Amino acid sequence: MSSETVRVRFAPSPTGYLHVGGLRTALYNFLFAKKSGGKFILRIEDTDRSRYVEGAVENLIDTIRWAGLEYDEGPGIGGEFGPYIQSERSDIYREHVDILIGKKTAYRCFCTPERLDKMRKELERKKLTSKYDRTCFRLSEKEIQENLAAGKPFVVRMKVPDGTTVRFSDIIRGDVEFSTERIDDQVLLKSDGYPTYHLANVVDDHLMNISHVIRGEEWLSSTPKHVLLYQFFGWELPSLAHLPLLLNPDRSKLSKRQGDVAVEDYRKNGYLPEALVNFVALLGWNPGDDREVFTLEELIKEFSLERVGKSGAIFNLEKLNWLNFQHLRRKTSEEVLAILKGQLSVLGYEPSNFSDQYLLNVIAAMRERVTFVKDFVEKSFYFFHAPEEYESAAVGKRWKPQSPEYLKKLAADFSRLNNPRREDYETALKQTAEWLKTGNGELIHLLRLAVSGVGEGPGVYEIVYILGKDETIRRINSAIEKIK
Repeated sequence: MSSETVRVRFAPSPTGYLHVGGLRTALYNFLFAKKSGGKFILRIEDTDRSRYVEGAVENLIDTIRWAGLEYDEGPGIGGEFGPYIQSERSDIYREHVDILIGKKTAYRCFCTPERLDKMRKELERKKLTSKYDRTCFRLSEKEIQENLAAGKPFVVRMKVPDGTTVRFSDIIRGDVEFSTERIDDQVLLKSDGYPTYHLANVVDDHLMNISHVIRGEEWLSSTPKHVLLYQFFGWELPSLAHLPLLLNPDRSKLSKRQGDVAVEDYRKNGYLPEALVNFVALLGWNPGDDREVFTLEELIKEFSLERVGKSGAIFNLEKLNWLNFQHLRRKTSEEVLAILKGQLSVLGYEPSNFSDQYLLNVIAAMRERVTFVKDFVEKSFYFFHAPEEYESAAVGKRWKPQSPEYLKKLAADFSRLNNPRREDYETALKQTAEWLKTGNGELIHLLRLAVSGVGEGPGVYEIVYILGKDETIRRINSAIEKIK
């Protein structure tokens, strides 16, 4: 396969947010193009005006770029096969519909919605396949011209050949065939003048030199209609690959009812783009070994459509969380710092209140304990504000009548330290414990409770070193006052 021939497209409809299934389709197209040295094209299929959502195009583009999937041609950057928004290509579709009408492989249908509804109900009553009865295909040229002259609204339908089997080869599914007895005379052009998906996507794929159509399994049943259109026009069929369904853990189709399905939800909840992309890549594809953590560059190197399976892929949120943890660990402290500063604003803190070095110290202390960048704040709030209350279980377990006296002595001993390091706090605490004739552990637990308000976390010497001597003493004195 030469690099000149590989041209793939992601063609979403701007009907809302980008579904994770859509992200997977975009990703597989992107990976295939980059692995082959080809082109990845973004095309917006906005011909269903009833479902169009204002701002959805901009949102789609922003989300695709957030995921790192830069396209080579498409809205905003252009290319030699534009325009890349279907509503701007209406004249092209009408020209091609006229070609089909001229070849008698398509025809105008003037049936009203009421007549079609009555016909469908009658077919259901007789337990017959719901297909158009071709009343308008049998109209004479004189009747057609009279209807047009009267301004009767019409759609254009394709004429599906009778008694034929449509066969095609799919890279993932092998040889596939459909009997035309099961294929309706599909509407190609709607009464509002806009094409349906079937016509627009075939015409655009041909005119944009698309070499491989990689899309979800839900389009498999529409493919014979597309194959017929390629035949009617006398065009070469692109290579086809239909990706497996995404499933919930109970093997039902992935849906909003069982959790988030929009990429924006995962973005908002703090997932890293590289973790979500890594996770989505493994929903149907595998590298042939037990590796699971991949960068985008590694995915490009390893990806092949031949390693995409047919069976549905289970969406496992625990796996996604694990991958987010793995990718967060791979980031340098400076990379995490940049993200953390943005998260501080979202969580209600003023980033300028904390020096870069302070935040880097927090990152070092918490790195092995967090799955998301926001966890640096949510799981260790005490680095960002003094505790306002104290964990009742920890108080019940650790606070004793002598605790105030012990903490006063510890605060006094800390106050004598000069520019202390971590180990200086540890030495001072051990000396205080020895003087009080108690165990180190008792003071460690009390100190942790006083400065953090909770019973668990990173090493207590790490916490007090990051907070600093003055803040540590302030918090000890506050705990003595507040905990009863």
